[in-house]
Amino acid sequence: MTGPGAAPRPGAAPGGATPREVFARLGAGISAGRWHELAALYAEDAVVDQPFALPPAPPRLAGRAAIDRHFRAAARGPLALRARNVVVHDTADPEVIVAEFDYDGRVATTGRAFRVANIQVLRIRDGLIVETRDYHDHPGLARAMGRGVGG
Repeated sequence: MTGPGAAPRPGAAPGGATPREVFARLGAGISAGRWHELAALYAEDAVVDQPFALPPAPPRLAGRAAIDRHFRAAARGPLALRARNVVVHDTADPEVIVAEFDYDGRVATTGRAFRVANIQVLRIRDGLIVETRDYHDHPGLARAMGRGVGG
């Protein structure tokens, strides 16, 4: 129920989106290739940690501007990604969710199809992502693009 006097949804700031809604917008934007819109989902001082990132990708992105540069670089790349098999887990902290999903992808330059697993732990406050730990299968993405990576 919404409207005057209605109780806010769990995890939602007054007038803000819930963590699940923000994550859904992120996944939909990536799946639709709307890379240029994605940084707007992040707070100005957001931090994205990518523990499994492979060089030359940075393991940490700090600030919306750095996150925007990261997404714009992805837009110039050959990958088309679609989030599939999405499962979102709530946590005891109403700002934090854990999302498990696969990316079904295609490399535009070769036509090669692939699937990689992902987990993201997101903190979303006032309708914006303030921090994430992204456990994407970067070696799997590299293999899909024909880069020699062990594992």
